[in-house]
Amino acid sequence: MNTNKISLFGMQIDRVDLAAATTQVLEWCHAPRGARCRYVVTPNVDHAVLLQEREDLRNSYADASLVTADGAPLVLAAKILRRPLPERVAGSDLAPRLLASATQPLRVFLLGAAPGVAERAAVKIQTQWPNVQVVDVYSPPLGFERDDAENQAILVRIAAASPDLLIVGFGAPKQELWVHRFQDQLAAKVALCAGATIDFLAGEKRRSPRWMQKTGLEWLHRLASEPRRLFRRYARDAWIFPQLVWREWRAM
Repeated sequence: MNTNKISLFGMQIDRVDLAAATTQVLEWCHAPRGARCRYVVTPNVDHAVLLQEREDLRNSYADASLVTADGAPLVLAAKILRRPLPERVAGSDLAPRLLASATQPLRVFLLGAAPGVAERAAVKIQTQWPNVQVVDVYSPPLGFERDDAENQAILVRIAAASPDLLIVGFGAPKQELWVHRFQDQLAAKVALCAGATIDFLAGEKRRSPRWMQKTGLEWLHRLASEPRRLFRRYARDAWIFPQLVWREWRAM
């Protein structure tokens, strides 16, 4: 893809807005299948922090076909560092925009979320967006990524469904590492690493109010919703992320 990128915290982030990202991914979805599956990652502050210590995650980001900034702090940091991005492009915004923008048949596979959630998401998707066909859904068992037989079974199932778009909801960094690991074997045109998006599409989880998303406070809503799971992560990120910004500022 011929687009401008910025270098930020060891990532090459595409300088695109939501509309441009949607157009590009749909073009890939409707083009002939390539030799390998293209994939999209949407880093936030936590991803940027993890990336500093994990070579495997850096490699997965380096091979992605599209990298968009999911998180107001990343967009703000890019502005402070004089490498502005048009806007935040979250996976949870990109996925429904892709489904809503499909003007010709779009075959979608939902991979991830808890048992039963993707099935409920599929019903809502096909009711709301008639051009979208959910060709299959699957919720892998806990620890599947370490089970070669299970991984091969997932790949076979995806190949049988032959989706244009694979929406992967394993959570980060598992989803990015898994898609990168099997990029050459995934029989989908595009994979979108989308975190909790399947839960949002199913109505299992609610996103923050729109005003919180626009003002960069969605993290506060998530923390209030899942304090035990997120408190330590957010505290770590709040300590490390400003140091990353300062380091990049000094290197300018």
